[in-house]
Amino acid sequence: MKIEAWLFILLGIFFIPVATVYGFMVNWGEHVGFLAMYLLSGLCLMIGVYVKFTGDRVGARPEDRLDAEVHEGSGEQGHFSPWSWWPLVLAIACAFGFAGLAVGWWVFLFGAGLAVIALVGWVYEYSRGDHAH
Repeated sequence: MKIEAWLFILLGIFFIPVATVYGFMVNWGEHVGFLAMYLLSGLCLMIGVYVKFTGDRVGARPEDRLDAEVHEGSGEQGHFSPWSWWPLVLAIACAFGFAGLAVGWWVFLFGAGLAVIALVGWVYEYSRGDHAH
């Protein structure tokens, strides 16, 4: 994680002078551009510091070592539910939500309601049914 951390930190440092130069070039009149670049710089620095902190705490991964073998990175990578339909429902709700921003608020409200139902269904998926714990 050392390389990823320094990549994000250097990107964050890079965008600070770029935003300042851009601000001078537009006479600080176009507020969206330089503010977005300052925010981008802050986000890059935040991610870089978090990844560096996590990398220092966790230690070197097999991907970080040159002498690592492929089998060292094997094993359980997380828990996924291959039979779940809730991510699809949530994606449809998000599509309705973004379409609602362009078409009308009633479509957005329909998407927001569907998103709440999808999130509750996804969170409580393992609380009931055939795969309950």
